[in-house]
Amino acid sequence: MTNLFRHLFFPIFLLCLGNMLFAQKDTPYAPLLRESMRENPDGAFKQIRRTLQAALADGDDYQTAVCYGQIGELYYFQAAYLQALDNFYRAESLFRKQKQLPELAAIWIKIGETRFHNKQYPSSLEAFEQGLALYKSADAHEGIADALAHIGQVHEKNGNPEEAKHYQHLALAQLGEKSDRALAAKIHENIGSIYEDKFQLDSARFYFKKALEIAKKTDDETLHIRITNNMGDIYRKTGEYNTALRYTHQAASLAKGMNEHYQLASAYRDLAKIFSLLGQYDSAYHYSESGRNIHNEIFSEDNAKQLTILQTLFELEQKEDAITQYERERKAHFTMLLFGIAIILLLLFLGLSIISRQRSKIANERKLNEQNQKLYETQKIAMETDLYNKQLKAENLRNELELKSKELTSHTLHLIQKNQLLEELKEKLGEIVKSDKRDQRKELKQLLNLLQLNHNQDKNWEDFRIVFERVHEHFFEGLMEHCNKLSSADLRLAALLKMNLSSADISTMLGISQGSLRIARYRLRKKLALPEGKSLSTFIQKL
Repeated sequence: MTNLFRHLFFPIFLLCLGNMLFAQKDTPYAPLLRESMRENPDGAFKQIRRTLQAALADGDDYQTAVCYGQIGELYYFQAAYLQALDNFYRAESLFRKQKQLPELAAIWIKIGETRFHNKQYPSSLEAFEQGLALYKSADAHEGIADALAHIGQVHEKNGNPEEAKHYQHLALAQLGEKSDRALAAKIHENIGSIYEDKFQLDSARFYFKKALEIAKKTDDETLHIRITNNMGDIYRKTGEYNTALRYTHQAASLAKGMNEHYQLASAYRDLAKIFSLLGQYDSAYHYSESGRNIHNEIFSEDNAKQLTILQTLFELEQKEDAITQYERERKAHFTMLLFGIAIILLLLFLGLSIISRQRSKIANERKLNEQNQKLYETQKIAMETDLYNKQLKAENLRNELELKSKELTSHTLHLIQKNQLLEELKEKLGEIVKSDKRDQRKELKQLLNLLQLNHNQDKNWEDFRIVFERVHEHFFEGLMEHCNKLSSADLRLAALLKMNLSSADISTMLGISQGSLRIARYRLRKKLALPEGKSLSTFIQKL
C-alpha cells in the first residue's frame, strides 16, 4: 500500500499542484507602440503595467527593464522628469546586470535628454558621455552618432559653438548610406542651428536645406515641420521675405493639419515677425495674437492634461498596487489551502508508512528470531563437534605421551641392563687379570681397557636424548635458562633425575660409583645456585 502511494499517487498530486500554480500566471507580453504613449497615455500606461507584472512574475529581467524604460518615457512626455528618471535608473540597473550594452547606452541617452530638458546641462553631458562610451563598446555606429549629436547640443547650450560644431560633424561622420534618415536630418539641423547662432546664414541655410531634403523622406512629420519653419526663419534673417513667407506658411499649414500646436504657435510667431518687417502691421498683430492665444491654450491644456494624466497614472498605480496586493493575498490563501491539503495527505502517508513499518518490523523480528534459533542450533552443534575434536585430540596426545614414556622407560631399562652386563663383564675380566696366567694377561688387559673406553663413550646418549625430549619438551631449554654453562654430563644427570630413577640406576647409567654420583649432584647444585635445604630432585621435577 505504501509503495503504491509513493510511486503512483504522490507524483500525481505534485503534478496537479504544479498545474494549479502555473494556472495562476498572467498572459504573455504584449508589444507596445511608442506613438500610443503620446496619443493615449492612459491606455499605454495600463498596457505597460500589465506587461511589467507578467515580466516580474516570470522573472524576465530584460522585459522588466524594457517596461521600466517605457514608463520612464511616458513620464518624460508628460514633463514629469523626476518620475521619468526614477524608472530610467531602474531600467539601467537591470540592463547593466545583464550586460546589455546597446540597451544600457540607450537608457543613458534618455537620462541625458531628461536632464537636458530640465536644464541640468552638466549632469546631462555626463549621461551622454556615458552613453557614448557604451555605444563604442558595442560598436554601434548610429548610437555613437546619436550620442555625439546630443553632446554637441549640450555644448551649444553652454555657449561653446566650436565644440558643438565639432561633435556634430563627428556624429555626421559616423553615419553611413543606410543609416537612420531621421537622425541624419536632426544632425544637419543641429549644425544649421550652430551656424545660425553665429549668424553665418549661408552655411546655416545649406545645412537646413540638406536636413529638409532628408526629413521629407522620413515619416517624422514633426521633424519636417520644424526644419521647414527654420528655413523660413533663415530667409527672414537674410531679407528674402517672400521666400520666408512661403516656407513659414507651409510650416503653419503642416502643423495645423497634424494638430501640432507647438509648431503652429512657433510658425505664427515667425509670420508676425515677417509681416512686421514688411510693414503689414495688421497681419503681424493678427498672427502675433494668434500665436499667443495658441501658446496660452497649449499652456493651459498642457497643465490640465499633465495634471489629469499624472493623477490618472497615480490612481492607476494605486489600483494596480491594490490588485497586486489582492492577487498576492489570493495566491497566499490558495497556497495555504494547497499546503493544508498537502499536510493532510502527508499525515495520511505517514500513518500508512508507520503501519507498514510496524508490520514489517514484526515480520522481521519473527524472521530474525527464527534465524537466531537456527544460528544457535548451528553454533551448538559446532561447539559440540569442536569439543569432541578437542577431547579426541587430548586422548591422542595422552596415548602418544604414554607411548613415548613407555619407549623412554624401555630404552632406559635397556641401557641399564647393558651397563650392568658391561659391569659384570668388567668384574670377571678383572678377576682373570688378577690370576697367574701370565700368557693371557696382556690380551685380557687390552680387552678390559677397550670395555672401559666403550663404557665411557656417549654413543647411546643422542638416541636417549631424542626419546627424552619427545616426552619432556623444552626441559633442556628451561634448565639452560638457570645456567648456560652446564656440561653434557650435567645434562645427562638432570635428565635421569627428571625420570625419577634411583641413585643405583643413575650410577649404572652414567658408569660411575655412588661416591662419584654424590659429587656430580653437588656440582650440579652449585651450578644451578640452589640454596641450602632445597632439594635438587624437587627442583628438577618442577622444570
